[in-house]
Amino acid sequence: MMKFAKTIALIGLVLLLIPMNMFAGGQKDSAPAAGVNEVTEIVYWQYFYETKKDTIDTLIEMFEAENPDIKVTQQTFPYDNYNTKVASSVPSGEGPNVINLYYGWLPKYIDAGYLQPLPESAFSSETIKSEFFSLVDAAKFNGSYYALPTAVRSLALFWNKDLFKAAGLDPEKPPKTTEDLIKYAKLLTKTDKDGNYLQTGLTMQLTGQLHHWLREVLVRQFGGTPYNTDSTKIMYNSQAGYDAFKFFTELSTVEKIGMPNFMTDDVTAFKAGAMGMTIDGSFRLGTLDKLDTLNYGVSELPSMNGVNYNFASFWANGITNFTEGKKLEASIKFLKFLTSDTAMTMWLKNIGELPAKKSLAMTDEFSNDPKFGPFIRGLEYANATKFIDEKAQRKVWIDAWDEVTLNGMSIEDAVNAAAVTEQAVLDEYYKK
Repeated sequence: MMKFAKTIALIGLVLLLIPMNMFAGGQKDSAPAAGVNEVTEIVYWQYFYETKKDTIDTLIEMFEAENPDIKVTQQTFPYDNYNTKVASSVPSGEGPNVINLYYGWLPKYIDAGYLQPLPESAFSSETIKSEFFSLVDAAKFNGSYYALPTAVRSLALFWNKDLFKAAGLDPEKPPKTTEDLIKYAKLLTKTDKDGNYLQTGLTMQLTGQLHHWLREVLVRQFGGTPYNTDSTKIMYNSQAGYDAFKFFTELSTVEKIGMPNFMTDDVTAFKAGAMGMTIDGSFRLGTLDKLDTLNYGVSELPSMNGVNYNFASFWANGITNFTEGKKLEASIKFLKFLTSDTAMTMWLKNIGELPAKKSLAMTDEFSNDPKFGPFIRGLEYANATKFIDEKAQRKVWIDAWDEVTLNGMSIEDAVNAAAVTEQAVLDEYYKK
């Protein structure tokens, strides 16, 4: 009995000496141990696009390896619900610390108070101007940059080499001029006995990238300019604007080389091998290169009367307004990493979007690449529309198309109506 009592006493002594956290499911103390850095957690948001999500996952792993005291969690959402999710989360101080957004959304995000200006001490205006393409100035409001891109985009002509060959065209020689563009597209177009398209020659989807081609390229090629120098006044309600829109609508109504919504949309039709040529952004390369059955090439946009223009745009990363303290420091570090040469090179190779820094984009390796090169060379003569409300400013051209092709409105009246509607959008913003 005495021996048993001694045993019990000894067990009790041992239990007293065991740290209490061993009985809490292995849970760590709330305070970090001496010599161990506290981990700061931040959240990154972007809309779901598979190659972008996968690339950010890889970049996060690389960043965390260099910064073991920072943990980054990526969350993605469907594109159509993205802005709604932001609007329901950020004002209440929830959601991301670093957020990816289209540059055309910046005015609305800034007005709603979603973003804070990038600190000049970390992202100086002088450095941005010297390193990045000038189109990044579209992210500058009231003297401050609110976001910076990892990559930028321009437009180019994609053509299906197999369909070129079947139509008797040289599969290695795309059209260089708008005259040849129409000529080639006619040869590539196929219809049934009732005139229904079996194969189209050219893209016609204004909901895609063609409203950019129309506004920033065709209007300029016809001798006009879409906006004044500070983008506060519409200028395309002119003869150049009428001529550009007439040229565009007649590709379908007169030349009959394509139609909107063929096979749902242009991307679907081109991927399926049912469209000879399409105009799209550099971001499409990552998707098309996954298709073993698609044999395609890329060239600079066709010129008109020897004149070349292009449109450039970008998705950028900003820091939300409620981010402060250690989370702000961590967010600044992560944003610097996302705008590094390492991140830009990976983004180019995985997704097809172009480095936002001039010195990196214009290296021989990239500018002479058969697929990246046409987009990069196009940046040298590209313009970026400084959108106030990208969705509304795109819709004016979709509505103009419908008025002309469905309701018989004249080209001039449709363009003038588009200008009045878009000018009201600009006036509403700039009067504030």
